[in-house]
Amino acid sequence: MKNYIKSLFTLTLAITMVTILGSQNAQAQEEPTFSVSGTIDTYFRSAKFAPETSFANDPGFSIGMANVVLSYEGEKHGFVADFVYGPRGADAVFGSTEDSSQIINQLYAYYNFSDSFTVTVGNFNTFLGYEVISPAANFNYSTSYMFSYGPFSHTGLKLDFTLSDDVTFMAAVMNPTDMTEANYALIADEDIDGTLDYEAGDTYTYGLQLGLFGQYINFLGGKDYSQIDFTGGIDITDGFFLGVNATSTTTTDSDNGFAGVALYPQVALSDSFSLGARYEYFEDKGGFVFDSGDQDNTSFTITGSYTSGNFILKPEFRVDTASDKFYLDNDAKATDSLASFVVAAIYSF
Repeated sequence: MKNYIKSLFTLTLAITMVTILGSQNAQAQEEPTFSVSGTIDTYFRSAKFAPETSFANDPGFSIGMANVVLSYEGEKHGFVADFVYGPRGADAVFGSTEDSSQIINQLYAYYNFSDSFTVTVGNFNTFLGYEVISPAANFNYSTSYMFSYGPFSHTGLKLDFTLSDDVTFMAAVMNPTDMTEANYALIADEDIDGTLDYEAGDTYTYGLQLGLFGQYINFLGGKDYSQIDFTGGIDITDGFFLGVNATSTTTTDSDNGFAGVALYPQVALSDSFSLGARYEYFEDKGGFVFDSGDQDNTSFTITGSYTSGNFILKPEFRVDTASDKFYLDNDAKATDSLASFVVAAIYSF
């Protein structure tokens, strides 16, 4: 009987040890993860008419979008499927023509060849500029002119290199800006014989990014168009951050394009409340953006951000002025200045 008990004890101990060692070995290996995240946002806008920038443009009580992001991250590879629904989402994917594509904000796969080299292919949000499509990732709820008239998304292939802890480099070849489904620009006019011309060498864009100590120099070039952009910021103190964005475009017609600069001071007043501003100067040259000749716009926005868990409340006051009567007031009369108040509610999950 004692031998039986001893054998049973030995077997139990062996099974326990194998289980523990197997568990430790499994924990040592990185497990692939699947996650669901995103945001919803809704807002109230006091003015009937908005400045000519993207998002938050509807009057009264309005909705932004529901954003659902599915992602899978393995040790070497993964994917992101980012879906948007609602007016803000529709504005973000305006370049999509197929019904099923008009809810896709991003759709890409990536492969990590090493800790310092990643290849990504598919549709991804732009690498230019300070602001992004997600309302939770921007401090200001309304968006700048530079963001609104720069690229939103690209579809193509990009290579990301981490050269050191403080230096990164990216190179990409992509469809024309915001052509998210396919490179329809490859299809030119019909020849006399009815066949289609393909101009493969002229209808792709090329991107470069150099990151130095958290500051980024970006370049986007293609047929008849190029844009250079600087995005960065510094922590003045532990609670005071100053962001900056500057951009300039050129075309084959040197008198046609746009340029601008924006400053983003942000200060944390408590653990739950921060105050931030955006000052932007934007110049449209030759009617490239507004189709109304040369136009100068100045915008000042001040935004509060109250956070409680995953909930964010953002009251915002914005004043836009232009060199001509470019806006509409509440009586639908042309004016060279526009003031508006917006309060937005954002929930992240």
